[in-house]
Amino acid sequence: MKAGNFVIAIDGFSSCGKSTVAKALAKQLNFVFVDSGAMYRAVTLYFIRHQIDIQNPEAVDQAIENIHIDLVPLPEKTQVLLNGEDISDAIRTMEISEYVSEVSAIKAVRHAMVKQQQALGAKRNIVMDGRDIGTTVFPNAHLKIFMTASPQVRAERRYAELTAKGEVLTMEDVKENLAHRDHIDSTREESPLRQAEDAIVLDNSEMNQEEQLEFVVKLVQDRLIKP
Repeated sequence: MKAGNFVIAIDGFSSCGKSTVAKALAKQLNFVFVDSGAMYRAVTLYFIRHQIDIQNPEAVDQAIENIHIDLVPLPEKTQVLLNGEDISDAIRTMEISEYVSEVSAIKAVRHAMVKQQQALGAKRNIVMDGRDIGTTVFPNAHLKIFMTASPQVRAERRYAELTAKGEVLTMEDVKENLAHRDHIDSTREESPLRQAEDAIVLDNSEMNQEEQLEFVVKLVQDRLIKP
C-alpha cells in the first residue's frame, strides 16, 4: 500500500450490515467504496449461468479467464458489471447466496479477486468490506473493523431484505443459509473469515445505522485524522 492511500477494511459475518456501513462511511469521507462480496457474487452468477463444475480446476481456471468485473460508483449504489452487463440486482438473490460461499472458497477464485481488489486500492482512498480484507487483501490497512451481530438479528435483517424483493422463503431457510455460509467462510483453507488481531469489533445487534456510522466515523477521526 503506497503512502498517502488510506484503506479502511471492514470484515465480518454475512448480513451484519458491512456494506451499509461501508457505503455510508465512504460517502462521508469522500472515499471509494469497494464491495468485495459483490465481486464473488458476480463470479458465482457466471458459474451458475455457464454450469461451471467447481470440482474441475481446469474449468474453473478457464471461466476465470473469461470474467471481467467492474464496480461503478453511482449516487445511490455501486453498479456491478459482469462482462459489461449490469448484474447489480441479479447477484442479490437467495440462489446466489446459497452458492457463493462454495465459489468463494476456491483458491483460484480468491487469488483472482484479491489481485483485483488490491489493484483497486493501489491509487485511491477506499473503504472495502468483505471476509478477508484486513487479514489478506490489505493486512496493513490504516483501520480495520470487524462487524458482527447476533444470529437472530442477522437472520431478521436478511429475511426482510429478501422478502422486500419478492422472494418467497421462510425464516428457517434464511437461518440455515447463514449458518451454512458462516461455517464455510470460517473453515475454508484459503483466506478464512477471522478477526484481524488489530481490528476493532463492532457488534451492531442493538444499534441503528446512524449509531453505527457515528461509531466508525469516530474511529476514523481517532486513527486517521489526528496528527
